Amino acid sequence: QVQLVESGGGLVQAGGSLRLSCAASGRMFSSYAMGWFRQAPGKEREFVAAISGSIISTYYTDSVKGRFTISRDNAKNTLYLQMNSLKPEDTAVYYCAAARQRVGAPLGVLDYSYWGQGTQVTVSS
Repeated sequence: QVQLVESGGGLVQAGGSLRLSCAASGRMFSSYAMGWFRQAPGKEREFVAAISGSIISTYYTDSVKGRFTISRDNAKNTLYLQMNSLKPEDTAVYYCAAARQRVGAPLGVLDYSYWGQGTQVTVSS
């Protein structure tokens, strides 16, 4: 069982930066692939980025490549998402998620078993 708590969301102007954190409780954090997803009003939840438990592999949706960086500190049981050059279209509730997978990381919402409560990111133009 893994419990996830996100933090770091807020209001920022276009071009600004935010860093999201996701604190995980439970054992064997490094055995979980971790992902960030987002959901804008009236839209489905979508994949943003993912990282393997071993930190070897990272994955990004095309719209955030070069602007967002996913990372994790397995010693601190914490997942991060550094978001730079933010755009109004990045506005959404951001969720972290965990999947019991040792190699690579899944990209689909249904592949993740554990979810945080979400943190709001609002980018003004």
